[in-house]
Amino acid sequence: MPAATDASVQRDGDALVFTGALDRAAVAALWPQATAHLAGVQRFVLTNVTTVDSAGLALLSELAARARASGTTPRFDGQPAGLADLQAAYRLTPELDFPA
Repeated sequence: MPAATDASVQRDGDALVFTGALDRAAVAALWPQATAHLAGVQRFVLTNVTTVDSAGLALLSELAARARASGTTPRFDGQPAGLADLQAAYRLTPELDFPA
């Protein structure tokens, strides 16, 4: 049985607003919701995210890559626990992209 999660994502104007823990348990549920609302997104709001693990980072970086592919350079608002360490470990830019 899948683990329960308190994570959520909602569209608010030009932003996808995430809440809760972006972890392995949450990613499977958040993926279809986030991709359904991705068109035109310019910001990812993480101010109410409690923590991010590697699965959460994968979700965010893939969403950012898809936004960039559509011509947008997305911004990230907020720095939840775990995100900076994972960005450094995977050598990602602040936009969650691999440097050229």
